[in-house]
Amino acid sequence: MSCVLITGASGMIGRALIGEMVSAGLNDIIASDLSGKDLPHGIAFRLLDVTGEDVEIVINDIKPDVVVHLASIVTPPPGMGRQVAQAVDVQGTRNVLDACIKHGVRRFVVTSSGAAYGYHADNPVPLCESDPCRGNREFAYADHKRQVEEMLAKARSDAPQLEQVVLRVGTVLGAGTDNQITALFHKPRLLAIKGSESPFVFIWTRDLARIVMRAATDGPAGIYNVAGDGALGVTEIAARLKKPVLRLPAWVLKVALALAKPLGLSRYGPEQVRFLQYRPVLANDALKRDFGYIPDKTSSEVFDLWRESVGL
Repeated sequence: MSCVLITGASGMIGRALIGEMVSAGLNDIIASDLSGKDLPHGIAFRLLDVTGEDVEIVINDIKPDVVVHLASIVTPPPGMGRQVAQAVDVQGTRNVLDACIKHGVRRFVVTSSGAAYGYHADNPVPLCESDPCRGNREFAYADHKRQVEEMLAKARSDAPQLEQVVLRVGTVLGAGTDNQITALFHKPRLLAIKGSESPFVFIWTRDLARIVMRAATDGPAGIYNVAGDGALGVTEIAARLKKPVLRLPAWVLKVALALAKPLGLSRYGPEQVRFLQYRPVLANDALKRDFGYIPDKTSSEVFDLWRESVGL
């Protein structure tokens, strides 16, 4: 294996990826991030802020054969504005992409998201890779991933010498995962929109790490949805958690959130209703057929693994 540079390596997926690569005997890895915290001992590390000029310096210095770009703002911390998140997600990806093209990197592996398709009433169920990435302007993460997808599409035309592997990832879960999605499952009762099951597709952390490792080594280039088989709706999730479901009409929840957010009673505004109503369900046929990876765990099995790990 030639040299692989990983951005965002200190995050949950980066650490899992490095663990899988080391276990497989792949050691020509250079991890990069804003800090080397929690990285395995002995892994080469470079300080890297994807929003700054050091992207050009580091990639020119290392001259990696493959760049795995994981740096992203999935859950903004309190007080982080949208401009900061966009600087990382969109401009950061632009910086890394431009440096890859300039310095002859062979392959660029990017973790996009199912959120890039957006939360829309007319989304096909399930969504395939050929369906458009429309995002939603009201959701920063979905909008940023849409912009990244458009950037990558243009680069495939303008710089075809740079192989791309674009992974549109569903909801990532593993033992002890703690994020804004899992926070919904910890509440005393689950919230749902009348007439919508709000289906979730999950991918196990280790499955995702193995998929990214394959993308960085001997996997084919292309665009792939990443999700375990099947989906879990709110009724099934609530049954497994032994919790009740509060089902509200969409208009009632919109009004409630419009009032609660300005008062500091909720971090979410009325746009959150679309997130609950029209969650993208990802088809994983291309992942299994063309990419050659069958997830070890289904969406159902991943959820149960997480649920048991946190004592729910």
